[in-house]
Amino acid sequence: MLDRSAPDAPPTLALTATEIAVLDRFVDDRPKARQTRLSHYLIKIARLDGYLARTSDPPPGNTVMWRGLSRLTDIALGAMLRGEVVGIESLNGGIPVPETADLGNG
Repeated sequence: MLDRSAPDAPPTLALTATEIAVLDRFVDDRPKARQTRLSHYLIKIARLDGYLARTSDPPPGNTVMWRGLSRLTDIALGAMLRGEVVGIESLNGGIPVPETADLGNG
């Protein structure tokens, strides 16, 4: 709905810094398509589910967006656990992520 009402809005309106970084890293941009608008990042989310984003394609639907968001969440959590994405503090409230966690086994 945000894409329809404010397509030129910044992506930080709906996405965290980690999600933006993950999308920039894992979803290739088309040549000369490097944009920083919310609508551009929503298409990237849909492409995680296989949306082709051809000029004749209708906008992605709810199911495609849901599956793309699900994959984005999984990828972002994996990147957070591995510590590879800048800005991962936004997912855990600013608490630094330890390299190893003591699970109390032993």
